[in-house]
Amino acid sequence: MIICPVCDHVQSEGEECEGCGKRFPGLMNIPAPVVAPLPELELTHHAGGRVPVDAPVLPELDLTRLRSGPDLPAMVVPDLELTRSGATGDVPVAQMLDLDTGRAQDDGVRTAAPVGAVTCRYCRHVQAEGLLCDGCGMRLPRARVAAPVTAKRGGADEGERVPCPSCHVPAWPGRACVACGTKVEVEA
Repeated sequence: MIICPVCDHVQSEGEECEGCGKRFPGLMNIPAPVVAPLPELELTHHAGGRVPVDAPVLPELDLTRLRSGPDLPAMVVPDLELTRSGATGDVPVAQMLDLDTGRAQDDGVRTAAPVGAVTCRYCRHVQAEGLLCDGCGMRLPRARVAAPVTAKRGGADEGERVPCPSCHVPAWPGRACVACGTKVEVEA
């Protein structure tokens, strides 16, 4: 194994690092070693791969040879018919009167999707948008239930920062929080 002295990338072969491109001076232009073939190991050589092979037919194996095509007889294996059951007889079938198969009437009220920053359940990283966590790469939950809003303090003076409603980091009113991305509303 080759370890790059610049970036510590490990690779099995090559004249330069696959990670940073550093050339390995000790490995360049090394001639291949000369290996003499051993004549006693060259016993399997054949010309072109079309050498006839003497393979006599074994008569005792001819009995197990199957015929092909539609001339094979159909075989029934009763032990494998697991999906078949015996006759059940006459079973009374009565309609269930208390079963409601319809849908409820639409009242027109829709639940609003929760908005705001989402916290990753694996690394607890908070981010405002995206399907994958920027911290660990795991999939974020699709929706987050909004946290109950605590009592607000009085209006902020001009140029004063207020705590973010999601992560309580001081943020400028009317802008997105620098920590979690939640928009901090201007308090009246």
